[in-house]
Amino acid sequence: MTTTAPVPVTIDDPVNVAILGVSEDRLQGFQRDPFGEIARQSGVELPTVLERIGAMLEAGTIRRVRQTMITTSLATGSLAAWQVPEDRLSEAFDYMFEQDPFSGHVVVRTTDSVTAGSRYRLWTTLKVPPQFSIEAHARYLAEQVGAEAFRLMPAKKLFALGVGHTRRREIEPGARSDEPGRVIDTDVIPLDEHEWRVMEALKREFDLDEIVADPWTRRAEEVGVTLDDLFATADALQAKGVIGRFSTFLEHVKPVAGGQRVTRYNALFHWAVPAGRELDAGREVGRHHIMTHAYWREGGPEFRDVNIMGVAHGTEKQLVLDHKAAIDAHLEEAGISVGYTNVFWGGRSEIKPSEISPIAYRAWCDSVGVDPEAMRA
Repeated sequence: MTTTAPVPVTIDDPVNVAILGVSEDRLQGFQRDPFGEIARQSGVELPTVLERIGAMLEAGTIRRVRQTMITTSLATGSLAAWQVPEDRLSEAFDYMFEQDPFSGHVVVRTTDSVTAGSRYRLWTTLKVPPQFSIEAHARYLAEQVGAEAFRLMPAKKLFALGVGHTRRREIEPGARSDEPGRVIDTDVIPLDEHEWRVMEALKREFDLDEIVADPWTRRAEEVGVTLDDLFATADALQAKGVIGRFSTFLEHVKPVAGGQRVTRYNALFHWAVPAGRELDAGREVGRHHIMTHAYWREGGPEFRDVNIMGVAHGTEKQLVLDHKAAIDAHLEEAGISVGYTNVFWGGRSEIKPSEISPIAYRAWCDSVGVDPEAMRA
């Protein structure tokens, strides 16, 4: 009698490391053959890639597999900080994560000392279709969770956008590219109804039984188009600049298979640089390999007028601080003065894709009894 050995699902298994090193953030743009491309770039045969990704998804090591969109080009988006009474913080967190489809990342943050903005404990990302008002939606959320104040901080420019936790575990403080980070615009690009329908089918996360060599045929049937038509529309969306990457997303802080954690510390860095130097500073921050995100956002007086923000992850708190110190030193070497800086540490967190479809927004308005016209921009 023979038994089949279980498929390894841990993040330190060498085959999984090779796969995840590609699948987290190396597949830019629309992928007609995503799993085949992961196999080609990782050097792991396709049947093994499919088996391992499926097993890691089922085990919870991978929390989702999907084709991403550049949502900053599809919807009005913002980082939102909420000042909520402490006794309502947990309830507000649950509401944002469970009840609002337009809130994505939901994180409770703290600072190491009482500083500007320390009372803003709840942080979310928020996106609404461009026909609707993000301010009106935020006011609605504030009423639901009892927020005493909130601050919306839309991204004016992006300088880094990618995850790659597997590769970043080995990055040394100060490691950076030879060239400054690229500048990514955040202008909203309009789509027609057919493009929205195809986009919704493309971006939805894959079920376990969709981890197959031909993942798009079922999605084409769902939309009611041929596979060639689906690909043609996807190519048109990519030409418009709204397609992101194909990615396997790992759990960040939650223990995964074997009790391992992909990362333990999630830090939101704040820098206040002189007006007029935002692009220079953002590109210098964005060239550092540890940064998963880097943005120009205006924090306002609530956050001592910070204007450059970025996110980094790590398994050790001191190592994350060492990465920030290296970036601080690099900014000084580049002749960019920093008038104020801070670190907001992530605690409890949940991440889900934000809904961005105008069709879904109108349906949500109906479900909660809100007049869609009252939410118009």
